[in-house]
Amino acid sequence: MTAMNSPSVAIPDRHTMLEAMRRASRAPSVHNTQPWRWVLDGEVLHLFSDPDRLLSAMDPHGRQMIISCGAMLQHVRTALGARGWHTDTIRFPNPAEPEHLAEIRFRPWDSPPPGLYSRAAAMDNRHTDRLPMEPPEHWDELLHRLRMLTSPHYVELDALADDVRPRLAAATEQAAALRRHDMMYQAEIGWWTGHSGGPEGVPPEALLSDAEAARVSVGRPFPAAKHSLRRAETTEDRARLVVLSTESDAPADWLRTGEALSVALLECTVEGMSTCALTHITELPGGRRALAGLTHPNYRPQLVIRIGKAPDNDPWVPTPRRPIHDFFTIR
Repeated sequence: MTAMNSPSVAIPDRHTMLEAMRRASRAPSVHNTQPWRWVLDGEVLHLFSDPDRLLSAMDPHGRQMIISCGAMLQHVRTALGARGWHTDTIRFPNPAEPEHLAEIRFRPWDSPPPGLYSRAAAMDNRHTDRLPMEPPEHWDELLHRLRMLTSPHYVELDALADDVRPRLAAATEQAAALRRHDMMYQAEIGWWTGHSGGPEGVPPEALLSDAEAARVSVGRPFPAAKHSLRRAETTEDRARLVVLSTESDAPADWLRTGEALSVALLECTVEGMSTCALTHITELPGGRRALAGLTHPNYRPQLVIRIGKAPDNDPWVPTPRRPIHDFFTIR
C-alpha cells in the first residue's frame, strides 16, 4: 500500500484506483455473475477469472466468463486512461496459470484521446436493455465508428441485414428448445435471475414479461417477470443486430472479444443508444454455424449485440454490483 503513495513509483494513488474499480465494475457480464478478481501487487495490477462464478452447465469451457472479464479489463483501462494513466497490458502472462488473464503496468498519460473521456463517463449510464427498441439513429456513422474501435482488438464487427432477423429468431427458438429440459441449465438460470436485494444476478425489474418478450424475437429466454407492457408503442423490436467474431477460438480471442464488447457498448451509450449483448445463440454449435454463414464462414462468432433507440427519459434501474472489497485486493 505504501507504493501507491510513493511519488517515485508510476502508479495511480489509492483514491484514483478505487474510483476506477468502482466505475469499471459496471461492466457487463453473463447473468451479471461478475466473474473477475483483481489484485494490485506493488506496481502491477493483475486480473484473474473467478472459477467459483463459472456457469458450468451454460458455459462449461469458460468462454462467456472470459468475455465478461475482458469487458471489465477494457472498462478498467478506460477509467484509468480518463484519469491520466496509460495502461500497458500483457494478456495471459503465465501460461501455467490459465486463470491469470492479464497484468497491467502504468505510465502517466498527458493527452488521452477525447473519445476516451466520454466513454469513461458513460460507464454509469450503460445498461442492458432487453425491451423492444426503435432503430438506432445515424446508423451508418455509428457502425463505422464501432468498426474502427473494435478493430484494434482483432475482432470483426458485422452488421446483419434486417431480412435475416427471422433466421436469428429461429436460432433463438432452437436454442431455447434444446435447453428447455436441461435441468442443470434451467437451475443456473433460476439461481442467477429474478431475485432482489443481492449484489449480483439479474433482478426482476431487468427481466421481461411474456407480453414484452413476445415483441423481441432475438433475445435470451429468461423466466418471465410479472405481467407488464412497457414501451407499448413499440410493437416490435427494430434494433439493429451486429456480430462480434474472431479468427480463432482460444481464450485470448474470448478476452479480446470482451474488450471489443466494452468499447462498443460504451460508444453506443455515448451516442444515446441502448444495447443488449446476447451470447445464447453462440452457446451451441448450430447457432454459431448459422451466424458464421451470415458473416465470415471461416471466423468464429462470439456474440450478438442489439443496438437501438429507447424512448427519451425511459426509466431504468441499475443492476446490482458486488462491493469493491469482494473482488479487489491490495497487497
